[in-house]
Formats: sequence, C-alpha cells, structure tokens
Amino acid sequence: MNKTLNPAHIAPPYKNRYSHAIEVSAGSRMLFISGTVGVRPDGSVPAEFAAQVDTVMQNLTEILRAGGMDWGDVVKFQGFLTPQGDIPAFAEVRQKYFAAQKPAMTVVWVAGLADPRWMVEVDLVAAK
Repeated sequence: MNKTLNPAHIAPPYKNRYSHAIEVSAGSRMLFISGTVGVRPDGSVPAEFAAQVDTVMQNLTEILRAGGMDWGDVVKFQGFLTPQGDIPAFAEVRQKYFAAQKPAMTVVWVAGLADPRWMVEVDLVAAK
C-alpha cells in the first residue's frame, strides 16, 4: 500500500489537493507514463483549453488501464501548461479523476510545448 507523507512541521499542500510525497511500498509494480497531450484518437486537437485537458485525462485513463492500473494508483502527477493555460479550469477537470487520492503533484507554466496547438501536457507515475 502506498503511503502519503504530509509532515506537520511544514505548510500543508496548497488547497489540500495533493500530497507532499508518496512512499511506494516494496514490491510495487511501477508505471511511468510519458508526457501525454490532448490529441484525440482521430488526430484532432480541441481548440479550447478545458477540452484539451479532458482529452489528456481520457488518454491517461486508457494508458493506466492498459497497464492494469487506475487513477487510485497514481503517485506522481506533473502538469505543464502554456501561458494561455487556465489553472482553475485545469484543476476542475483534474479533480474529476482524483476522488480521495492525492498524489504528489507539480503544475507549471511553460513557454511552449512540442506542437503549438498543444496547451497542456501531463506525465504520471503510478504504482500498484
């Protein structure tokens, strides 16, 4: 069982939406997911930011499933948003996928991604 670590002697996680750290138990199977973007199966890219975030999360759901895992197994979440990205919209969509689970999390704004149509990219680490 993975264990969350939120030491009492430091400030709590921002808005209590993540954990400062996750300790992965011995013998866990690890899944490292590359940066995933909002490209639909047909190759199209939604023009709106929230739609791209939702597409990213759907793509990640499928990758987790292919690895025999789900969102409850995610221990590290890294989000990269371009300047036109919208943190509240990103957080709203992201929270739909994390019920009680609060993985370690990093979200940053970046100057750009590999394709100028992309506004968001997310990579994950999962452990089961």
